[in-house]
Amino acid sequence: MAEILCLNAGSSSLKFALYAEPGTDEPSLLASGKIENIGLEPHLIARDAKGDVLAERRWTKDGTITHETLLEDLLREIEASVGDDLIAVGHRIVHGGTDYSAPARVDAPLLAALEALCPLAPLHQPHNLAAVRAVSRLRPAVLQVACFDTGFHHGQPPIATRLALPRALGEEGMRRYGFHGISYEYIARQLRSIDPDTGGGRTIAAHLGNGASLCAMAGGRSIDTTMGFTALDGLVMGTRCGALDPGAVLYLFQQRGMTAREVEHLLYSESGLLGVSGVSSDMRALLGSETPAAGEAIELFVWQIARQAGALASSLGGLDTFVFTAGIGENSPEIRARVAGRLGWLGVDLDADANLRGDAVISAPSSRVAVRVIPTDEERMIAIHTADLLREEPKA
Repeated sequence: MAEILCLNAGSSSLKFALYAEPGTDEPSLLASGKIENIGLEPHLIARDAKGDVLAERRWTKDGTITHETLLEDLLREIEASVGDDLIAVGHRIVHGGTDYSAPARVDAPLLAALEALCPLAPLHQPHNLAAVRAVSRLRPAVLQVACFDTGFHHGQPPIATRLALPRALGEEGMRRYGFHGISYEYIARQLRSIDPDTGGGRTIAAHLGNGASLCAMAGGRSIDTTMGFTALDGLVMGTRCGALDPGAVLYLFQQRGMTAREVEHLLYSESGLLGVSGVSSDMRALLGSETPAAGEAIELFVWQIARQAGALASSLGGLDTFVFTAGIGENSPEIRARVAGRLGWLGVDLDADANLRGDAVISAPSSRVAVRVIPTDEERMIAIHTADLLREEPKA
């Protein structure tokens, strides 16, 4: 049985999912899991489609263990427990720039172009591309496909992508891109299945996790989003600041004497929920904390979501559907309730019991806006795109 492996590589974790190559049907899940604590004491766990453990392994802290070593071990575990006919690997690539919107076969020119975009996504892009290079060395005959988080937003109206900077800079690629596009594409796909006529109509999807953003969609197409030139913009996130007055950055340079590297680390790794709370970047820890600063971090997170949702409702000219997705959105009834409570003016009315249960629809019958909880599945979306490109490959 031919298989497709989907990889989502980060600095300290590697998420993966293995699918049966579908022929003309949709890919079917064979196994999924992650390697966590990379750089400390890595832990691999893989489960089959039913959730039963297929493989588990721990490594002791060792300076010789690299991402490539772990990926090689992962491939061996998969081949030993599931199958050894890997024909393609699909990757989540955070930034595709102005030139790459559709999933693409990885080759040397593409890899070089994506490498040049690393400064625009320093937390993600280098690790995404490291996984691509590792697979090239470990399984050189396997087709690799890049799927771009920016791709879903490429069809936005030009006005939604422009920054108010000199036009020459815009022509060089300084524009709003938007991210989490693979997740939003999957949500749009699910909405079309639920509501074939309108695809949810005027929809705001809230991808709320350690990285967080909102996307305004009309009929399943991206119209506007909260992230912009980089994945630093928009909502308060786990360790990222979100929207920030550019003058604050100038102040850090000019008055605090910080270097560019120091400012980058501050904005990407020391801010957001962690920076405001001084407790944790994990929403579960903050909700369980009694410290006032943790409560303020939660309040700021919710306030920014509601504030920016209002702006996206303006872009859409109204609102028919609101979707919660990703780790916090799918699993935190309290955050969903707080956000919905601030959106009552838009016609959002939550069913408290349905919300606590985590039902697929959590809005009350009286709500003018349908409120849904839809689990995202970026790996499945990558598998679908990879399978499509496989069909286009010339047969040997």
